[in-house]
Amino acid sequence: MNIQSGTYYWPTTLPDAPAYPSIQEDTECDVAIIGGGSSAAQCAYYLAERGLKTVVLEKGRIGAGSTSTNTAIIQYSGEKMFTSLVNTFGEKYIAEHLTLLKQAIDDIEEASRRVQLDCEFRRRDTLYSASCPEDVDRLRNEYEFIKRHGAEVDFWTKEKIEAHYPFSREAAIYSYGDGELNPYKFTHALFQYAAERGVKVYEHSEMNGHHYDGDLQRMMISTKNGYNVQARHVIFAAGYENMDIRKEKQASFVSTYTVTTQPVTDFSTWHERTLLWETARPYIYIRTTADNRVIIGGLDENTMYPDDRDSKLIHKTSMLLEEFNRRFPAIPVESAYSCAAFYGGMVDGLPIIGKYEEFPNCYFLLAYGDNGAVYSQLLSKIIIQELTEGYSPDMDRYLQDRPLIK
Repeated sequence: MNIQSGTYYWPTTLPDAPAYPSIQEDTECDVAIIGGGSSAAQCAYYLAERGLKTVVLEKGRIGAGSTSTNTAIIQYSGEKMFTSLVNTFGEKYIAEHLTLLKQAIDDIEEASRRVQLDCEFRRRDTLYSASCPEDVDRLRNEYEFIKRHGAEVDFWTKEKIEAHYPFSREAAIYSYGDGELNPYKFTHALFQYAAERGVKVYEHSEMNGHHYDGDLQRMMISTKNGYNVQARHVIFAAGYENMDIRKEKQASFVSTYTVTTQPVTDFSTWHERTLLWETARPYIYIRTTADNRVIIGGLDENTMYPDDRDSKLIHKTSMLLEEFNRRFPAIPVESAYSCAAFYGGMVDGLPIIGKYEEFPNCYFLLAYGDNGAVYSQLLSKIIIQELTEGYSPDMDRYLQDRPLIK
């Protein structure tokens, strides 16, 4: 799958990233992880001290896929409002989902503190604004739901927004304790942590075949460089390229665009350097980085053709910069990196752990959505809990055939 193109900021922040060998022998293991991005790293992190022989197979370099374009806005709210999800799943179901997402953010923070690299995790507040007057009531209902279920939020009026920002909106939810992260450093840090504890990480070791041996009760994986891996369990954590292995009918894709600016010298008009996004569709989201750049993303397009996606990159770059200038006219910005990428989500609004009959003892980690890093932390924890302890109380909530309310 041609998932992205353009120029990428995150790899420049770790030019001497750890490198790993390619697989050089046949091997047996308890767990094989397919993929070398953030989802795979989060699985390896949770397996690092579980006493299971674990092998990671990455077809290229660690973090070189969609991790390089992940904007890593760390928050529990997503593109589909919780109040909308309630209509599909029921209030209790979604209230528990919200609690798990908040815990996942805490888990990301804890992981970032345990590893050696500075992953640039910072707690940030979020301003989620109504893009038009018609969205105010929906936003207020959303505020009341997440407030009722333990989120630390305020509802800001137009007057309060104008008192804190150089732009105006009719209303907004102001959330406390979200965050931002360098996903490339985070991925490398987690793999480094896991490798130091015995997890075998292999780069340039692409899977090119797999079948289940019922007699051995093992998944037999072959690699393009001629070696074989026998695994009791397999976690397919290859991001969007999981779709090349096994399609999931609930997954849907669009094209999205991102600009990372040159460093900015003065953020004085940007209250608390909050994360910014809005109710409009397609929406704009904005964050800052540890070295004082601005990341502006969004303006999604309903195309799945790479050539069509990429042909719009120059125009979308200009539009994203214009959108930022409308909000912050006193902060001059200049593009340093820009990219186009496919962006996946789930039709019903929740991420998926795929457990399919034709893949015995396997898990597909499908953390698709605008909270990808948070979803990955949540799903990887659930998968590893079931894999190592035999049961996770939260597994059924995220399976591809999870129950819907009648």
